[in-house]
Amino acid sequence: MPLLPVPTLTSFRWRLLFWGCAAAVLMLSLMPPSQPLPTTGWDKANHMLAFVALGVLGRRAYAGHGWAVLLALVAYGGLIELLQGLTPYREADWLDLLADSLGVAAGCALDWLARSLARRGHLAP
Repeated sequence: MPLLPVPTLTSFRWRLLFWGCAAAVLMLSLMPPSQPLPTTGWDKANHMLAFVALGVLGRRAYAGHGWAVLLALVAYGGLIELLQGLTPYREADWLDLLADSLGVAAGCALDWLARSLARRGHLAP
């Protein structure tokens, strides 16, 4: 069965998706934990999943700026941890920043793999 074509998004639309996701991650990260929040059941996995998504979207939104996107997202994870430390109901955790960083690296790797497969004709771009 042939793969269905994936619509090509413009860089503007990738950027909208990226910044919308970044805002959602910030909002969810700073909400009181008493709120019903989406979860994988493990805090570190939540961090990794959020930053995998940000890594993929960031690489698509800012193609050609891979290292800058990676470093900016790690810094964003650090900023979120600092802000969480300022709230009375959250705490800053270096392991959360590590999970964010691993998620960014995984997201960038997934995007690289998808682009590599697309160039070889094994995957729609």
